[in-house]
Parts: sequence; C-alpha cells; structure tokens
Amino acid sequence: MSKIRSDYETSRRAAFRRYVSGEEDLKSIDYMPMFEKQIAEEKKEDERATEHYLVPPLKDPMEDAKLHAELLGMKWFRRLYVVMSVALCLCIIGAMVYNVAFMPAFGGTDAPTNNEVSERYLEKGQEETGVVNMVTGLILQYRGFDTFGETHVLFIATIAVMILLRMGKKEIPEEVDGEESEGDVILRTIARFLVPMILLFGLYVLVNGHLSPGGGFSGGAVIGAGLILYSAAFGFTSTARFFNEKIYDILKVGSLGLYSLLIIYYLFTGANGIDSVVPLGKVGAIISSGLILPINVLVGIEVACTMYAFYALFRKGGL
Repeated sequence: MSKIRSDYETSRRAAFRRYVSGEEDLKSIDYMPMFEKQIAEEKKEDERATEHYLVPPLKDPMEDAKLHAELLGMKWFRRLYVVMSVALCLCIIGAMVYNVAFMPAFGGTDAPTNNEVSERYLEKGQEETGVVNMVTGLILQYRGFDTFGETHVLFIATIAVMILLRMGKKEIPEEVDGEESEGDVILRTIARFLVPMILLFGLYVLVNGHLSPGGGFSGGAVIGAGLILYSAAFGFTSTARFFNEKIYDILKVGSLGLYSLLIIYYLFTGANGIDSVVPLGKVGAIISSGLILPINVLVGIEVACTMYAFYALFRKGGL
C-alpha cells in the first residue's frame, strides 16, 4: 500500500475528492496562495540552480526597436558620407585637371620658371635679403608667409597628437621607466659621445642657414634627433631635468609667438615699402641677413620641440 502524502489534505486532488463527495464547494477554495507559494518555490529553485551562471537580462522590446532605428540611421549616414566624400574628391580632381589644361607647356617661354620672378630672386636676392644661401632667403623672406603657415601646421599637429594621446593618460612611475636604471649599456655609452656632437651640429646648421645649406627645418630636425637619442638612452626622467613639459610649453609657444611678431613686421614693412630698422649686416657674416637669422632659430626650436613631442607622446603618452 502506498504511503499518503503529508500535505494530501491541502492538495488539489483532496479538494476535488471533497467536491465530488459534496463535503465542500470547489468554488469557495482560494487557490491563489497555493499557486503563489508554488511559483515562489520554483523561482528559488531556479535561482539556486543558476546562481553560478551568467543569466542575460530580459531585453525591453522598445529598447531593441530604438537600437534598430539608430543602427538604421547610422547605416544611411555612412552611405551618404561615402557618396559625399567621393563627390567632393571628384570635384577637386576635376578642378585640378581643368587648371592643368590651361597651364603653359613644359619649357615654354611663358612658363613660370622662365618669367622675371626667378631672375629677380637670383639678381636682387642677396642685395635685398643679405643672405648667401638664396634658398633660405626665398623661404624665409620672399615666401615667408608660406613658411609661417607651415610652422603653424607643425604646432597644430602637435596639439592634435597631445589631445588624442593624453586622453585618460595614466602617470607612469619613475621606477617603471626602466631606461633610467637598467638602460642598454652600449646605447648609453654611444649616446654620451654622440648626443653632444649631434646637438652641436644641429646648432651649426641652424645658425648658418643663411650662409650655407641648412636652416631652421634641417637644424631643428637634427636637434630633435639628438633629444630623442638622449631620451632613449637615459630615460625620460633624466631628460626632464633640462627639458620637461613646462620648458617645452615655454619654448613651443614662445618661439611661435615671436615668429608671428617678426613675420607680421616683415609683411607690414614689405607691403608698405618701409625700410626695416634691422640692418642686413655684412653679407657672409654670421650676424647678418636682418631678421632671417632669428627666424631660422625660432623655426628650428619649433621643429625640434615637435619631433621630440611626437616621440615622447607615442612612447609614454606625455612629455
């Protein structure tokens, strides 16, 4: 004989038996507490069974609809972006091809290379600029406004890289910067010999740009390479003793500001036919060529700071 359950009297089978026998009315029985209890027990059992598993939350249908609408909008935006980009490129290419069609033939008598401008540079350049290297005179005086714009491009490029690479930057402890304590012995030994020579050569190229091949861009690149070699050999902590972020900001912004003032003075005097108060000096001497020498130095500082900043930012996210 099977054993009767302990909760038989409260079960639905017992209630149905009493209803059939007429002992009580089936409709008067409240089944909700029993159902709620049973559901709660099953829910607890499911939670215990899945407590060690990640159960994804139920998604709201409205959220899914909003996400689908956003993705659909982004899809159309990307398509429009591609179409507009191609259209813009085609317009630029068309304009350039149209202009090339009206250019003089190569080697023609009416070509810009055969006009009076180049003759003026060669015949009057040394007299008007006081430089021996006419390339420097052309870049820093005749085309000084273009060079001024190129220097601003370097400045803006450095700022953009700093904004991108320093977002959420974490400071690196000095002891983690392993070059300081455990750098390559061969690299450190060679750097002790090469870095002073590189910096000296860069300074020579910088200040002799109006007399010989060189100038601000090439001299600044050499000095920047020397700073990068020193930092790679001895670490950022050693470099920060003489070239930290504060000094970098002063040199970078200060050189660009002074350069801006000098080029504004050049443009103002040149456009109004006013003689410059800065003498050209003796042609061939170091202190000569008017404002070209200080402009060369300022451009070199700007280039050197830009090169080292790119290296430092890509290496550790900060100067």
